[in-house]
Amino acid sequence: EINRILTDHLSDYLFAPTEKAKQNLQKEGIPDEKIYITGNTIVDAVYQHLKLAQNNNILEKLQLEPNQYLLLTLHRQENVDREQRLRSILKGLELVTKELQTEIIYPIHPRTQKRIKQFNIKIPKGIRLTPPLDYLSFLKLEANAQLILTDSGGVQEEACILKVPCVTLRYNTERPETIEVGANTLAGTNPQTILQKTKEMINKKRNWKNPLGDGKAAQRIVNIINQTQ
Repeated sequence: EINRILTDHLSDYLFAPTEKAKQNLQKEGIPDEKIYITGNTIVDAVYQHLKLAQNNNILEKLQLEPNQYLLLTLHRQENVDREQRLRSILKGLELVTKELQTEIIYPIHPRTQKRIKQFNIKIPKGIRLTPPLDYLSFLKLEANAQLILTDSGGVQEEACILKVPCVTLRYNTERPETIEVGANTLAGTNPQTILQKTKEMINKKRNWKNPLGDGKAAQRIVNIINQTQ
């Protein structure tokens, strides 16, 4: 966080993805003339790679039907390095699979795999582990999921862009815009809350407006640099 603030104040150009991000920079005392709202380049990346992922065969490989599974990512130190917290999350996911009768696909992070082995935790029935996936395969899984459960900031953004409901397994998020538009909700790590929030989000209408941009952020950034040189 200190490095980020130092970088903000050293920079000549600050390309804010959203109005809220611009307001945060203004609160730091950054002059308005240095700040440009461009949208988030992750939207550019998702749109570009989604086209490339069309022919990806990960659904066939895992024998999955679109909109018939939940997708999980879980890797943050605060969640997986604490045994009780990790057990609590997995208990919540077990409740989800039992209640909704839906399989959870979990490309497991090496860090989490190491902790599960260390803590001698048994993966609940209904959660299917896969090795880590390449980006196109994972993007294809995201785009076709009924719902995504995650503790990843980037995945929260991608879910919002792809119009897939998201349940965040944390008590806070750096992506508040995704909460505000109704694409995402915070569940924390309590098992019953994870179940409740998943049930609330699973049938969510996917009609929110993507607050992160239109996929042209990179071009705007290039244009701004060229015009101000």
